[in-house]
Amino acid sequence: MLYRTNPKNQKQLSILGYGCLRFSRKGTAIDQEKAEREMKIAIDHGVNYFDTAYTYGGSEACLGEFLAKGYREQVNIATKLPHYYLKQEGDMERYFMEQLKRLKTDHVEYYLMHMLNDVAAWERLKTLGMIEWIVDKKEKGQIENIGFSFHGNTENFLKILEAYDWDFCQIQYNYMDEHSQAGRKGLQRAYGKGMPVIIMEPLRGGRLVQGLPKTAAKLFEKEQPLRSPAEWGLRWLWNQPEVTVVLSGMNDSAQVEENIRIASASEPGCMDGHSMEVIEQVKKEINRCMKVPCTGCGYCMPCPAGVDIPGCFSAYNTRYTDSWFQGMKAYVMCTTLKTNPTNASQCIRCGKCETHCPQNISIRKDLVKVKKHMENPAYHIAKFVSKRIGNY
Repeated sequence: MLYRTNPKNQKQLSILGYGCLRFSRKGTAIDQEKAEREMKIAIDHGVNYFDTAYTYGGSEACLGEFLAKGYREQVNIATKLPHYYLKQEGDMERYFMEQLKRLKTDHVEYYLMHMLNDVAAWERLKTLGMIEWIVDKKEKGQIENIGFSFHGNTENFLKILEAYDWDFCQIQYNYMDEHSQAGRKGLQRAYGKGMPVIIMEPLRGGRLVQGLPKTAAKLFEKEQPLRSPAEWGLRWLWNQPEVTVVLSGMNDSAQVEENIRIASASEPGCMDGHSMEVIEQVKKEINRCMKVPCTGCGYCMPCPAGVDIPGCFSAYNTRYTDSWFQGMKAYVMCTTLKTNPTNASQCIRCGKCETHCPQNISIRKDLVKVKKHMENPAYHIAKFVSKRIGNY
């Protein structure tokens, strides 16, 4: 495993971080045994940064139970305060203590304001005593580093950077978001302030792997040495010295081992000029085919009307990036044939989803497009036949 230094305290952080949002589930609960096997592989190979959040259903408790088995001292815990839930002074203490209990620890190395997307939100937190609370937690040793995670535009990111003396930050960044979200400009500004920068959505929730258009995938396939789309995306990130840790939401042992292999051989300079040109060609192909820039993060869920928003967008994109048949098949199987259907036509246009979308997607408008293009005559025939065959 390779490491990069936190300039604030000179401690070493593994360049691969374990994202704990996408643990496998057994029924409605996290599959604890499976998650522990995968996390142990990561720790045994030197991964020392684990990222979770209060709102990642069951994730903090899963991580805490595992670390309590003798791994706590080997790991930096990063978790997030749901500041959007805070109503009055003292709420932050209540949530934080609940998180410590879930994590079975008495301190957190990296603590973030979750989805702090504009300065106005930070100003509101200040009125609730946030700055005084942070000082108290640091003095008591309960929080080592304070930061924020961000989904928004570059302008707002730069403003938040200047609003407080942050220890670190976490941004969405990948080769498709090089000039959106915080972007390269935001990355370099934070790095210039001596802040570790943690990267989330390095592969856009897997869309830069499984969701690649065939034409884009073929561009990677013809290169030597042969590398997977995931390796191309991760190497592009680690090629940049401004990147400290790249989070991967791993939920398969083979995936953990593969990411560790890549992380063990990816340093600044690992991408030459030709490789960077290949990435640019891939970006052009993706932009040509992509209809909705959804990463599948699920922040828009649950939908009050029962729409599976990420599922609808995934199938819609698949229609254009893969094939009409694959897209329609995914749409019928993943939305319509459920016990409680979750297709786009159920949208009541309330807009609740859009207030939580990190990508600032016009979800209501795009769901109308999904309905128009996916719930066509062929869809209704497939729906009718499938229900008759399956006795739905």
